[in-house]
Amino acid sequence: MVEQGADWEADAGWPGHPANGDPVLALNRMGTFDWDLDTGLMSMDAQAHLVFDVRPEEYDGHPETLAVRVPPPEGHRLDALVSAALKNGNENYGVYFRLRTREGALRWTHTQGYIRRDETGRPRRIIGIVRDATEELRDSAIRFQQDAETRRNTSIVEGTTAALAHANTTKDVIDVLRDTEGLAHLGAASLVMGLVEAGRIHLVAEGPAGAFVPGTRFTRIDEPYPMSEVVRTLTPRFIESREEFAECYPLLWPHIAYLDITSAAYLPLIAQGRPIGALGLLYSDKTGFTADERNLLVALGSSIAQSLARAMLFEQDKDLAQGLQQAMLPRTIPDVPGADIAVRYRSARLGRDIGGDWYDVIPLPGGRVGAVIGDVQGHDTHAAAVMGQLRIVLRAYAAEGHTPATVMARASVFLHELDTDRFATCLYAQADLTTGVVQFVRAGHLDPLLRTADGACRRIPVEGGLPLGLSAEFGRLEYPVTAVELDPGQTLLLCTDGLVEEPGADLDDGMLTLTRLVGSGPADLQELADRLTEVVQGRGGEDDAALLLLRRRAADAPMAGGRLQQHVAPNDPEALSEARHMIRAAVRAWGARDRADEIELVADELITNALMHTEGAAVVTLRILTGAERRLRVEVEDGSSALPRRREAGDSGVSGRGLLLVDRLADVWGVESRGNGKAVWCEFTMPERE
Repeated sequence: MVEQGADWEADAGWPGHPANGDPVLALNRMGTFDWDLDTGLMSMDAQAHLVFDVRPEEYDGHPETLAVRVPPPEGHRLDALVSAALKNGNENYGVYFRLRTREGALRWTHTQGYIRRDETGRPRRIIGIVRDATEELRDSAIRFQQDAETRRNTSIVEGTTAALAHANTTKDVIDVLRDTEGLAHLGAASLVMGLVEAGRIHLVAEGPAGAFVPGTRFTRIDEPYPMSEVVRTLTPRFIESREEFAECYPLLWPHIAYLDITSAAYLPLIAQGRPIGALGLLYSDKTGFTADERNLLVALGSSIAQSLARAMLFEQDKDLAQGLQQAMLPRTIPDVPGADIAVRYRSARLGRDIGGDWYDVIPLPGGRVGAVIGDVQGHDTHAAAVMGQLRIVLRAYAAEGHTPATVMARASVFLHELDTDRFATCLYAQADLTTGVVQFVRAGHLDPLLRTADGACRRIPVEGGLPLGLSAEFGRLEYPVTAVELDPGQTLLLCTDGLVEEPGADLDDGMLTLTRLVGSGPADLQELADRLTEVVQGRGGEDDAALLLLRRRAADAPMAGGRLQQHVAPNDPEALSEARHMIRAAVRAWGARDRADEIELVADELITNALMHTEGAAVVTLRILTGAERRLRVEVEDGSSALPRRREAGDSGVSGRGLLLVDRLADVWGVESRGNGKAVWCEFTMPERE
């Protein structure tokens, strides 16, 4: 086994290194090259530089540098020939091709390469010659007429077919054919093309600039035009002179007579047995068509038709996929009082290969808003369909008033029970824009980012659960809640992994890069979203990307009067845990950090009493009261009319100290009747907020 990068011994008779040159080869105007396939570098001697008409300082050792001298169709043909030789196990190859000199003239060149492989058969190196073949072909008229003409025809078919292989859209096909080199190979001065649409021919390529004939943008198949005729008869039409054109198509000729057209070839474009369009090649320097020319054009027409059909199918698939994707995403983002929001979606896939990324913004009662970002496994229409259903379900659960953890758990159960094997990652944030309290739940998704008003950006570590669908399958539906404070002017960023992934880098490095980009980005929210999308677009990548930016508006953030409410059902430890999270985050967000432990302890005692001594649920409400002094009020409402009473616990009692604790820690407390139930409340004096 030869190790990668090992040196090779050249055959006898070859120069030790192309840079040294070879006198015998140089006398015969032959240059040499040595192409290392492991590194991609190709060294050439001085004569090879002369053949390619490049100066040594203009060539950096990469074959791609020579593209300035090789016309694109010739380059595609060379690439295809060398690739086939490498793949098929050939030992050598040879080909004539044309170069464009520094002055713009085309000249014939010949190259011959010898492929060196290791003992496993893997190609490692190509050693070869390159020479100017112009005189050879000029001096040998018979060989030029026979061999070169055959090669030329083969070159036209292979070059055009190779170039069309890269065409994804109808416009790409037209651009390949309209390319100066493409038309030169075809021998035509210009071209026209029409596509069959609903029984009419739609002109999509108009010929020479300014040569559009009024009334021919859409024509019927039964009208007396050459494209209509070839579509109708499925037979090529070769017009061999100006006189024949004028006689056979008197409606069209007066409009194009000034174009100096001397002949034309109109070809039906047939795919899968039906006409999909017509191609017209217009000539200005020839009359008549030989049998070989006609056969060549018919063969080209077949190749062009297949590429055009593929491009049309691609465009249809792309339109279908994009339409489905857009239908699944929100058409508009609602105006949310107290917040500025920007969303973006970028598709990186082709055809029907679309992703399941999505975002959503859900207005909620009480000055709250839900923000969702997620990604369904897979890149196809099924992923997009599952994404649409998940988006609707999450929106419905959130709008019903469920806690963030419950919303996520129910969505996981829904996906598990759906007829699919896909799972999804998701991040849900419920923000109270009055208080700034944001509750996060994460299902296998990326952490959010927080950008402060001064531009600093950091990652928010959010404790997470399993992806949606998997958590239900494995019976692990617990989704812990992480609560943070969002101050006025601060911005949250939620995104999918397409915004983070970079070629050759892991996810953590991508998150660091994204954090730096967000921190250094524009202050304007929409401009920041555009900037991030542009960076991802420039980076490439094979995954879709969705992002959601939410900024708490400074002007709308009240200094007092905030209100939060949480419903806690009996035997629901998850709701109790979420209520504790809400209280802790709200107390800190409202500036009562010094009394946070006292308030949390008293609130927890009141909630526990309501659940233990009544048969129903408890409703916890936190609010800020203003007046002579700023106070935080905690209310716990239940459905029992029985009033609480203080009891002596005794030295060994394990209960009875709850109201005593409330009395000692709260500044004031009391009980109010509420319909068929009551509310136990307590208040804590808080420092004035700057």
